[in-house]
Amino acid sequence: MATVTRENIGLLNDKITVKVSQEDYLPNFDKAVKQFSKSANIPGFRKGMVPAGMVKKMHGQALFADEVLRTVEKELTGYLQNEKLDIFAQPISLDKESLPLDFNKPDEYAFNFEVGLKPAFEVSPLEAGKTVMTRYKVKATDAEVDEEVKRLQIKGGKMTEPEAIDNEDNVLNVEFEESDAQGNVIEGGIKKDNSLLLKYFSSSIQEQLKGKKAGDTIVFQLATSFDTERLNWILKDLGFEENDQAAAQKYFKLTITKVGLIEQRELNEEFFKEIYPNEELTTEAAFRAKLKEEIEKYWDTESRNRLHNDLFEVLVHETPMELPKGFLTRWLQTGGEKPKTAEEAEKEYPNFDHQLRWTLISDKLIRENKLEVSFEELRESAKQKLMGYYGAGAALDGADWLDSYLDRLMQDEKFVDQTYREMVTQKLFDWAETKVDLKEEEITAEEFAKLPHKHHHHEH
Repeated sequence: MATVTRENIGLLNDKITVKVSQEDYLPNFDKAVKQFSKSANIPGFRKGMVPAGMVKKMHGQALFADEVLRTVEKELTGYLQNEKLDIFAQPISLDKESLPLDFNKPDEYAFNFEVGLKPAFEVSPLEAGKTVMTRYKVKATDAEVDEEVKRLQIKGGKMTEPEAIDNEDNVLNVEFEESDAQGNVIEGGIKKDNSLLLKYFSSSIQEQLKGKKAGDTIVFQLATSFDTERLNWILKDLGFEENDQAAAQKYFKLTITKVGLIEQRELNEEFFKEIYPNEELTTEAAFRAKLKEEIEKYWDTESRNRLHNDLFEVLVHETPMELPKGFLTRWLQTGGEKPKTAEEAEKEYPNFDHQLRWTLISDKLIRENKLEVSFEELRESAKQKLMGYYGAGAALDGADWLDSYLDRLMQDEKFVDQTYREMVTQKLFDWAETKVDLKEEEITAEEFAKLPHKHHHHEH
């Protein structure tokens, strides 16, 4: 008769021993031999007429091992279910070497496994009065609105071809040729066409370029001609790595092949209608007010994302929880598609630990607070995404093809599962917001961008 015993070997780490005797596996072994003899194709014997002795001689050891292991797995699974053990992943075998299973000498066998137990914990950061957080309110400035107006005027403008460079918004079609400091082109060096705005260059290079026409050239060094962000962009375009200090010291001869300038759109009703087709905007003041509203709506979304990210960090790092690190590290070594070394598992563990804590916390909060997403909510979310993707908004609502497309989309398990996870996680954060003390703080976009991210570095 099979027996299963359990003993504690560490924090949330138990050893389970499964013992099986002949009476547990031999009947099934005999059945397996008979079944195999009915279906085996062995030269010299008719199908279904292979003697059991021949099957045992040729395949007995493999069939025997399969039945012993199948019996052990059945007993282990039954024990875990009956005891209602809430474990991580799968049990890990503690037997370093395979047991000497011999079908000619059936015996009692003991198999040892270790399991990691999920911890009991309370999400203390959400207890009343425990956590104070800040929701930032970003107000759009007149300068930001001016910048957006100009961007849209340029985006919708018409390209002209002035004779010479005279404006920081000039579009320059240029050819880069690697050279020495005197402008002598290096044979076999880099040669690349590009298109840049004059204002992308440093102020000194801009001064050199002003007044130049198509066909004119200058010589410049990369490192002294662009700010850090533009320099990295140019380096990558020329085939180098970002922050390649040696490449940044190279000189290039720049030949202007074409000078362009976008004629900005006039601020009138026709332009306003192109930008906001569903709005009745007749004045520049109304247009600017709408832009300000859109900018602040964008920052509201960014602020909410930041708050939710801060909530995530607080919940993960300030919820007291013990984890069986030893077991989980060993599981990381053996549980994936490809085995890992102890060093690789140790290196991966911090990120794994971080995500595992969030999974345990979010699952608990979703379950205990009955946070759910209905099929109708899933479908509506998918519809809004589609209408946003096609950019037609309400104009698409009710279209026959849209409904049939949605029907097919809602049969895609991967899409439905991903959408469900996104939506239920959003509901979780919305709910968690109501459980902390929120204070609102008004700041500028520049100040918001400089805020440090809430991230904990302490060990658990």
